[in-house]
Amino acid sequence: TIKQIFAPENGIRLGDHQIVNHFPNHYELTRKDLMVKNITRWRKACEKEAALEANGAGQSNGNFNNTGMSATELLPKLDFVPATFSLPSDYSLFVEEFRRRPDRTWIMKPVGKAQGKGIFLINKLTQIKKWSNGYAAKDGSSAQWKSAEERRAENEKTESYIVSRYVQDPLLIGGKKFDLRVYVVVTSYRPLRAFTSRLGFA
Repeated sequence: TIKQIFAPENGIRLGDHQIVNHFPNHYELTRKDLMVKNITRWRKACEKEAALEANGAGQSNGNFNNTGMSATELLPKLDFVPATFSLPSDYSLFVEEFRRRPDRTWIMKPVGKAQGKGIFLINKLTQIKKWSNGYAAKDGSSAQWKSAEERRAENEKTESYIVSRYVQDPLLIGGKKFDLRVYVVVTSYRPLRAFTSRLGFA
C-alpha cells in the first residue's frame, strides 16, 4: 500500500513533481460502515459545538472544522444520512428501530463491495435472521454476546452489511437513480486545502 511504501523507516519520498491518487486511510470513507461511523462522529462533534455556541461558549469562532460556517449553521446541512446500522453488530438496535416503524422498507448493502453487488431490499425481520444468529437475543431486546473467539469464528462466515432506511422518493434522472463521481485534489492537510473539479461523471 501507499502507506507501507512511504513509511518513515523506508526513506522513500515523493519528488516535488510526483503525486499519488490516494490519501492515507482512504478506506475510512470508502467502506460503507466506516463512512457512516465517521459522519456520525462528525455530526456529534458539530452538535456539541452548536450547544456551546447556544450558550455563548463556542470554540470555533464561526468556522467549525474549517468549514467557514458555525456549527449551528452547519448542523442542518448534515441531516442527509438516513438511519443506518451495521450488521450483525448493531442487530438489536436495528430491531428496535424497525419495530417503531414496521411499514418502512430498508436496504441492505455489503460494506466492502461496489457496483451494486449484494444489495437487496427488506421489509420483514425474518429476511435478515441469518445475520442475527449468535449476536442478539431472539426478541431483539438485548445483546447476548459470545466469547471473542466465537465471535471471530462467526465473523469469518458472516459478511458484514449495513442496513439503511430506504429513501422512497429519491431524485431521478430520466426515471432512473444515479450517482455522482466528483474529483477532489487535496493539496494540504494542515491547514486543510482541497479543490473540487467542476467536471465529473453521473
